[in-house]
Amino acid sequence: MIEAGLRADAERNRQSILVAAEELFLERGGGIPLEEVAKRAKVGIGTLYRRFPTRESLLAATSNERFLSVAETSCARGRDQDPADAMRQFLEELAINTSVYQSLAASLGTVIQHGTPGCMAITSEGQRLLGRTQEAGIIRSDATFDDIICVVSAIAIAVEKDTAPASRVAHLVDLLLNGMLVR
Repeated sequence: MIEAGLRADAERNRQSILVAAEELFLERGGGIPLEEVAKRAKVGIGTLYRRFPTRESLLAATSNERFLSVAETSCARGRDQDPADAMRQFLEELAINTSVYQSLAASLGTVIQHGTPGCMAITSEGQRLLGRTQEAGIIRSDATFDDIICVVSAIAIAVEKDTAPASRVAHLVDLLLNGMLVR
């Protein structure tokens, strides 16, 4: 994603930071010292902080494409899909994509508030699906999107080190949804 209004050298630095962060986050997790990201990107720490003032803003930027993909895939399934199935698939995909970097899940609630297109898309799609399931009388009316993000974070943390997290995520999402069902 190109940031509007950046000089060419500033955009190159931004892209170098994102590439370095992605590599290091995949190798060692989102909790690594940001100085290491700057060093690998061959920029000063001040340059990194000018573009990404917090760790969470950097995590949001590196997760942007994954989050966009989750939201777009969910939207593409259409409004005709059973609301419970749509919510289940969305939650599973979000949890799997949140567990990509160790430590991303622990700050997901803060990360998605950073206003990247992916973060906004996840929020919008999650709220839409929650509304559909509540309108259909499937999910309790007192459940909020923040509740969902909290539990998705817990699921993603639980599977961060699993070698095959998909089946575990599906099981944990099923438990989550069973707990949120209208009785």
